[in-house]
Amino acid sequence: MNIKNLLQKITTDSNLKSFIIKSEISFDELTFTVDKNSIQEILIRLKENRDYLFRILIDICGVDYPSREKRFDVVYQLLSIEKNLRIRIKVESSEEDLIPSVVNIFTCAHWYEREIWDMYGVFFVGNNDLRRILTDYGFSGYPMRKDFPVTGNVEVTYDEEKQKVIYEPVKLAQEFRDFNFTSPWEGEEYILPGDEKATK
Repeated sequence: MNIKNLLQKITTDSNLKSFIIKSEISFDELTFTVDKNSIQEILIRLKENRDYLFRILIDICGVDYPSREKRFDVVYQLLSIEKNLRIRIKVESSEEDLIPSVVNIFTCAHWYEREIWDMYGVFFVGNNDLRRILTDYGFSGYPMRKDFPVTGNVEVTYDEEKQKVIYEPVKLAQEFRDFNFTSPWEGEEYILPGDEKATK
């Protein structure tokens, strides 16, 4: 079975087609967008149905689109070893939305959901252990959101005298500079000192 056959099969499957909002093939990969409330049911059917057998959850990741009303995508990557196929399931979410956890379907989802909670602030209902996994316990904000400052909010250093970790507001050594990335081979549009002699 190839990607196009899989797309045809899923979109005509009476048990699955009602859940699908949008489908697309790009870069030889099949992607379905589904409603957040049906994510558990569609993953169970893709995992257990003999026609698909997507038994391995490779990854769950988040994507931030701040200009959209539903700014986050939660993306599930599935693999079927028996059919030698991969599929991507996307769920759109706003900051206030609660996404059903899929830990009861794929146990590995536990850490992936914790990471998305830590990095983006997307909340998963049914995951009983949503806590920081990559950032510190007192960390403020969600670092993978596009509106999070590049420098961060605090600087962490170890003070030898006090023998403890110190949190301080970030201090930049210099102002942000706007670099000119034009090619030196093409030359600048402005005149540099001494260039006026070359034009005579």
